[in-house]
Amino acid sequence: MPLPAYPALLLVGFLGGVHCIGMCGGIVGALSMGAPASIAIHLAYSAGRLLSYACAGALAGGLGEASMAMAGQWPVRTLLYLAANLMLIALGLHLMGRSQAIVLIERAGARLWHHLQPLTRRYLPARSLSQAFRLGVLWGWLPCGLVYSALATALTSGSAWHGAGLMLAFGVGTLPNLLLAGLLATRLQARLSDPVVRLGCGLVILGFGVWGLIGVVGLSPLPA
Repeated sequence: MPLPAYPALLLVGFLGGVHCIGMCGGIVGALSMGAPASIAIHLAYSAGRLLSYACAGALAGGLGEASMAMAGQWPVRTLLYLAANLMLIALGLHLMGRSQAIVLIERAGARLWHHLQPLTRRYLPARSLSQAFRLGVLWGWLPCGLVYSALATALTSGSAWHGAGLMLAFGVGTLPNLLLAGLLATRLQARLSDPVVRLGCGLVILGFGVWGLIGVVGLSPLPA
C-alpha cells in the first residue's frame, strides 16, 4: 500500500465501522444483556479483541516474511500486495452494495468460528472485566471480511512485529464505532446503515485499493 500503512489501516478500521456494526454490534450491545454496561466493560472487551487481532497479524506477518524468504522476495511481495489491495477493493464494493465477494471470503473462517462460538456463551452477560476481556479474545476470531482485508495487508509487512502493529492500528480504528455501538446501539446502527454513509465509506476504501494496485507497479524490480 503506497500510503503509510499504519494510518491507512487505522482509517480503514474506522471507515469499515459500517461493517463492524453489522458483525459485532449485536455482541457489543449484549455485553450486559439489557443492563447498562460500563465503559470499562466495553474497553475490556475491545482490549481482548485487539489482542486477538495482534496475534493474527503476527502470524500473517511472519508467514509473509517466510514466504518471501523462501520463494524470492520480489515476485511473492508483488503477489501479496496485489492480494491485499484486491481485498480492499472487494471490501469497498461490499460496503457500497455492489459485490458480495467479501462474504464468500468470510466463509473461509467459519470452521474455526464453529468451534469458538459456543465458548462465548459462558461469558454473557459480562459481569466483570475478566469476562469481557475473554469474550473479546474469542470474538476477535469471528469470520469478518473487514478483518481479513487488514490481515492481507499484514501479510505484506515483512515481519511478525510489523504485522501485529498493523493489526493493532486497524483495531484501534474500529474502537470509536464499536464503543458508540455499546452506548447508542439502535440509533448508531440506523445511522451507519444509511446508504449515503455506506457509499462514502466504501468509495474511500475502494480508493485505497485502487491506489495500491497502481503502486504495485513500483514494487517490480527494474530490468537490468
